[in-house]
Amino acid sequence: MAGSVITQEEIARALGSLEIEPSRPVIAHASLSAFGYVQGGAQAVLQALLQTFDSLVMPTFTYKTMLIPEAGPSENGIIYGSWADANRMALFYHPDMPADRLMGCIPEALRLHPQAQRSMHPIQSFSGVNAADILESQSLASPLAPIGKLLEMEGWVILLGVDQCVNTSIHYAENLARRKQFIRWALTPEGAVECPGFPGCSDGFEGVTPYLEGALRRAQAGQAHIQAMPLADLVAAVMGLIAVEPLALLCDRSYCERCEAVRQQAASH
Repeated sequence: MAGSVITQEEIARALGSLEIEPSRPVIAHASLSAFGYVQGGAQAVLQALLQTFDSLVMPTFTYKTMLIPEAGPSENGIIYGSWADANRMALFYHPDMPADRLMGCIPEALRLHPQAQRSMHPIQSFSGVNAADILESQSLASPLAPIGKLLEMEGWVILLGVDQCVNTSIHYAENLARRKQFIRWALTPEGAVECPGFPGCSDGFEGVTPYLEGALRRAQAGQAHIQAMPLADLVAAVMGLIAVEPLALLCDRSYCERCEAVRQQAASH
């Protein structure tokens, strides 16, 4: 086991080799298992990020609050009435709700950090350290506004052991490109709340990578490949792709309701 163990300091050195100014805010997506065996687990990866960058944000989404009604707006990328069992199991949103397990254990470690703050969206919250202005920009109507704030601040995206398919910032660029967004509903103590601005499918997002080669910086930490890119370059690449090819970055699954809705939107223009 000794030869395959990676430490916090080794991860921090890999992050430092990306040569990103520490003052630039970072939104990170990470998989703990991608590193191999990390001494100290998720906390070690989180501390490596925090010792490298002054401001850190990660998504801490809470999908367990979501409901699907019996009826709703048309062309909404959803099959109404299809979640009867899931609706019965939905949880009321509260500010201390753990991040969804799909987010991974590192965002949850960030949420629990004593200096962390969290935005208040009942489905698409973000947590961060030294990121109050970023988090406070979010509203129910603009769930991805924190990414817009990061863009204003010349922020970076870092992928640690994951690919572009989990890169939430691509959804922000899709929104800027006027790609169709959706409505979802969340269970809260005040009742079911309508949440506009819900993004589409991300399964095709790896297709943006060839268009980022001049902007990507790479490092290796244990078994994990690390990629970093300026948020401005990512947004420009995605918007440029969609301008040329309106169906760019969609998945190829015939049963994907959200990608099909985007195709229908494109066909109507």
